[in-house]
Amino acid sequence: TPPVTPPVRALMELLASEGELSNADIRTRMQLKDRAHVREHYIDPGLAQGLIEYTLPDKPTSRLQKYRLSEAGWHLHTAMASHAAKA
Repeated sequence: TPPVTPPVRALMELLASEGELSNADIRTRMQLKDRAHVREHYIDPGLAQGLIEYTLPDKPTSRLQKYRLSEAGWHLHTAMASHAAKA
């Protein structure tokens, strides 16, 4: 499994605290402007690693699409938070 990059880690933290978010919501909360950059560096790697998931898996390009932490993402988020608390 490839390591979790800082952008994916930041996205995981955001989704853990905010819940389901659209691409536009993610950009707003992270103060990012470039939709393609967010998709390429944050969303696509998180999806590929199974750490985040679509809310509408059958319609990945839907304008109503949102993203959330997957079960694996929640497990990793909890483990990272536990490790950080011990440090």
